[in-house]
Amino acid sequence: MDKIRVEGMRFVDEHGRERIFSGMNVVDKKCYDSNNPYYGYKADSFPFEEFRARGYDIIRLGFTWSAMEPIPGKYNEELISSLCDFLDKCEEYGIYAYLDCHQDVYSSYCYGDGAPRWATLTDQYTPRKQIAVWAEPYFYGKACFRAFDNFWNNVQYNRKGLQDYFADMWKHLVDAVKDKPALFGFDFFNEPFPGADGGKIFRKIIKGLVKTTITDKRVNLYELAKQGLFSNEKAKALDQYEGDVFRKISSECDGLVKNFDENRYSPFVSKMATAIRQVTDNGIMFMENNYYSNLGIPCCNTPIKVNGERESQQVFAPHAYDLMVDTPAYKYASNSRVGMIFDQHRKTQERLGVPCVVGEWGSCAEGDGWYPHIRFLHDKFDSYKWSNTYWCYFDGILDQDFMKVLTRPRPKAVTGEIISYKYDHDDGEFKLKYKQEAKFKVPTVIYVDRKPEKIECDGKYKIIELPGNIGYDIEIKTGIGEHEIEIEF
Repeated sequence: MDKIRVEGMRFVDEHGRERIFSGMNVVDKKCYDSNNPYYGYKADSFPFEEFRARGYDIIRLGFTWSAMEPIPGKYNEELISSLCDFLDKCEEYGIYAYLDCHQDVYSSYCYGDGAPRWATLTDQYTPRKQIAVWAEPYFYGKACFRAFDNFWNNVQYNRKGLQDYFADMWKHLVDAVKDKPALFGFDFFNEPFPGADGGKIFRKIIKGLVKTTITDKRVNLYELAKQGLFSNEKAKALDQYEGDVFRKISSECDGLVKNFDENRYSPFVSKMATAIRQVTDNGIMFMENNYYSNLGIPCCNTPIKVNGERESQQVFAPHAYDLMVDTPAYKYASNSRVGMIFDQHRKTQERLGVPCVVGEWGSCAEGDGWYPHIRFLHDKFDSYKWSNTYWCYFDGILDQDFMKVLTRPRPKAVTGEIISYKYDHDDGEFKLKYKQEAKFKVPTVIYVDRKPEKIECDGKYKIIELPGNIGYDIEIKTGIGEHEIEIEF
């Protein structure tokens, strides 16, 4: 497999081609159970061939700390072996994978997933089980707050800091996978949450919601009441809180988020990256945004440093969802709201000067009501030249009707620097512009989900049907200069 490196805000392979990646999350959230240990997605049961035929070439491969280190300093070698097998299978099919240590509301003890029980230090607080929404502990859960704060403060357990355990766990895992050709990088901590400050942020958001609703003339109180109280489509009441209004509601939280990003999360990622570089020079370091930047509050991460020096191989990996995600009202998802969030992430990417992989987005249900929203998101990613991993793979997803929306034409490898690319779903047309400054022995590769009716370009091309009879790779050889490729379906 081609070795991938970061070059400015682009991914570049060993041939010098600019790369754009698309794929899915494949995440095992289960904790370790000594009576019935679960070792992630099995390589021999994952549909690699069809996955590749859908144009996917990257996986966010997730596991939990609790499954990896159920006893302090004792690692789950069977889980590590399973991850190694999965990476080997990825290599066979030309698919990259980056490792994600996943968590939600810190741990299973806090009624989520992530850290082992021994590393969940809640002091005198007892977790309360969620009533309606999985994220409730982020709003009022003092036990969850304390567990996060103790982790960010590197509080000791058995005379060793929690972050130090975490770093050693990562080092042990990376030592086992470091030479796998399919290994893309390391995503250390899913959706970092600010602990007790997160509770303060939530309360400020509620106050901002009330204040904005009363004072902002863009909020139509009559329509808000009519939809929220008397309509069968109550979710439409949120139409009053489009992008700019939604951002205004959260703006008073910016200082708390900035403090967490700069003083807790960014130093943590640099600490983890420094630990990994003691083991290997291979792999790209992933930095996410904090949980509340999923809602459009500006992310204030600082660049990853290794031993005090800026790490050259790093990427920004934001997440974002609309308020309607994971609900039956997904068809009311707002392009304006989620577009604002991703525009904020774009500003962070430009400030950091690194490539972007959208680590999570989507989480869609069956039905076609949300299809325009997904096309909007794809168009947004394409306009920024972003790679992405959709949330989330499940057994049978590739047979779902919505795959016809998730699967779409895109550039995979381009012999030069991409100027722009765009897929027009309504017109059935894909366009790619790029500038080539040298001769290449390898071609530009474009994935398409169906056989084209017409291809216009100034080079030679061939169409390759992928195994699985679902999609095609178009290989195009061009010379020095600017090129525009048009594909019609």
